[in-house]
Amino acid sequence: MRLSPLLRLLILTQLAFNVGFFAVLPFLSEHLGQTIGMAGWLVGFVLGLRTFSQQGLFVVGGALADRYGIRPVVLAGCALRIAGFAWLGYADSTATVIGAVLLIGFAAALFSPAVESEVARQAVVWEEQGNGSRTRVLALFTVAGQAGAFVGPLLGGLLLSVDFRVVCLVGAGIFVLVLAGHALLLPQRIPGRERIRAKGGVRTLLRNRRFLALCSAYGAYLLAYNQLYLALPDEVERATGSQTALAWLFALSSLLVVTAQLPVTRWVGDRLALRRSMIVGMLLISAGFAVVALARPAAWTGTVGLLPAAGFVVLLTFGQMLVAPVARAWVPDLADEGRLGLYTGALSSVSGLIVLVGSSLTGTLLDTGLPAAVPWLVLAAVPLAAIAVLPRRA
Repeated sequence: MRLSPLLRLLILTQLAFNVGFFAVLPFLSEHLGQTIGMAGWLVGFVLGLRTFSQQGLFVVGGALADRYGIRPVVLAGCALRIAGFAWLGYADSTATVIGAVLLIGFAAALFSPAVESEVARQAVVWEEQGNGSRTRVLALFTVAGQAGAFVGPLLGGLLLSVDFRVVCLVGAGIFVLVLAGHALLLPQRIPGRERIRAKGGVRTLLRNRRFLALCSAYGAYLLAYNQLYLALPDEVERATGSQTALAWLFALSSLLVVTAQLPVTRWVGDRLALRRSMIVGMLLISAGFAVVALARPAAWTGTVGLLPAAGFVVLLTFGQMLVAPVARAWVPDLADEGRLGLYTGALSSVSGLIVLVGSSLTGTLLDTGLPAAVPWLVLAAVPLAAIAVLPRRA
């Protein structure tokens, strides 16, 4: 794939972001529950709050990127992420943890929609130049992110043997390097990206029913995907008595995306329209939850007990390969002229609200003492609900 220097920089940006982020996040649930002593519902709420402060405020970051350009927004977000990770390393109460995760989330709400919207815009340009489908560029963006998600948990797992604080400080250090690199390499002005001064974009967005339907479906997908950080750690702990295998399951997910995302995208792109691709992805994700639900009554432990969790991770990952690039590729077709940052941010903001509510409910569901299979069966219904609300036309 012949990419412009700007596209290469933005794709490498996603790689670096995820190395720092995933060195910390997979181990946050256990830290909150075991070290700080939070109840299950509160852990779920904090994780959902982190997602909402990130995804829910993407619309702010996207609008700022439309108005001021991506460079100042990306640099500000990196600075806030550094402060948030450092704060989380020293947070030892519910209030300080909430403050740290809010800062961590808001940081990403600044830099991520700026980067994602520009990648989507550049992907459309790349497609118009006759290089192939835009979904290939967005799939490569996903691969870069998952490569970072592959390295991050392994790094975090090694550092966790020292202390969770060390994990957080190393994550902050990675973003120091990212900040320095982007201060040097990110252009001041990007050709073709005009800054929007006029107001009123939100009102038009709220009347765009097809876009809001896509947001709702994507939010249900993200709630399902968020169970990698809430339901999966509980299942790994139940099966093995520790969190050690969690890093390897995250690595498995990332390795699958790195090796299979581009071939899957190419194969699906030749055969399925955007809507059908998302439907197949949601069905795979639902099947992943069903695998664990069917195995839970047997209460397997040890290596055998990890097999359902591994099956869940594999099916969820293949579903993600279909859903995530397609949703991003769909947004430019639904967005108003010059408002791609706003629409990219809104896609994540609506889904962040869904995750905030859904994660608290999921945390409660996991703590209620219901039969072992019930929570996973309920979660299996979430992607099916997403299919029902997808826009009817691609």
